[in-house]
Amino acid sequence: MGKRLNIMLWVLQVLAAAAFLGAGGAKLAGAPQMVEVFEKVGVGQWFRYVTGLLEVSGAIGVLVPGYAFYGAALLAMVMVGAIVSHLTVLGGSPASPTILLVLTGTIAYLRRPRS
Repeated sequence: MGKRLNIMLWVLQVLAAAAFLGAGGAKLAGAPQMVEVFEKVGVGQWFRYVTGLLEVSGAIGVLVPGYAFYGAALLAMVMVGAIVSHLTVLGGSPASPTILLVLTGTIAYLRRPRS
């Protein structure tokens, strides 16, 4: 991988980590907006904690060399769930989780393990 691509990829990883640390932290802290969203989903508030833990864990993983692929893949799967939730239960635009899916998918692809 070229030096420029590696630098660009690290910038994307830091941006993704910041976004998911913020979102996951809000879920874990019980921000009223997050509580309301998960109330609408109807699964229970335990799912907010699980989702928050997955987002924070994935964000940390994205920043650790050797684990970036796994962290990004985890976050991409969480974003697929978020998109499905927006389309089926929550309504509204799924633009934000779609953008984050593309971002984490790109990171996962470019940081995939090479054999």
